Amino acid sequence: MTEKRKVLKDLEETGVIAIIRMEDAGILSNVAKALYEGGIKFIEITMTVPGALEILKETVRTLNEKDVYIGVGTVLDKETSRLAILAGAAFIVSPCFDRETVELCRSYSILSMPGAFTPNEILTAWKGGADIVKVFPAKIGGGADYIRIIKEPLPQIELIPTNGVDFDTAAAFIKAGSLAVGAGGCLVSKANIAGKEYEKITANAKRMIEIVKAAKKEAKAD
Repeated sequence: MTEKRKVLKDLEETGVIAIIRMEDAGILSNVAKALYEGGIKFIEITMTVPGALEILKETVRTLNEKDVYIGVGTVLDKETSRLAILAGAAFIVSPCFDRETVELCRSYSILSMPGAFTPNEILTAWKGGADIVKVFPAKIGGGADYIRIIKEPLPQIELIPTNGVDFDTAAAFIKAGSLAVGAGGCLVSKANIAGKEYEKITANAKRMIEIVKAAKKEAKAD
């Protein structure tokens, strides 16, 4: 099994990507540890975090011996993608489809997740080499029902919704056919960050993992 295939398999099994956006980059590694202790193996550090690539290196080093995948989000071009990969990123996420970024990820055998919304955008990203298409923003246009509608004619395309995913909506997105979900604020809130509430973050992670696991089991049974 190639490394990319292993990453894909683990993502399908766990079903959650935690998206971290914060101004206090100094505690990001601790937040990542707390999420991992709650069962979340996929953690996305967005490029909007100050010093994101240096934090990525430190987080990868800190969690090096653990079964965890640290990726970079809000990647807009191939140059940033390459720097992120060299810094240790296990996957690259973009808000929209950029062909050069996806091609670079393929050359490094790194998972690429460009964002798209309309059926045409989703198909274009997939034909352009995307491993997974991030449906963004997922809360617009019907939420989980929109995912279900897209999957009917395009079942071969793996989708991950972001923006609009929380404890109340995650199960519906999974049962609609999503490979996984991307969640941010419900896992790591501003209050959690300000208060360094790592135990709460771990509890949030456990709750989301349990919701997604149950939804996947129910989806397979249907």
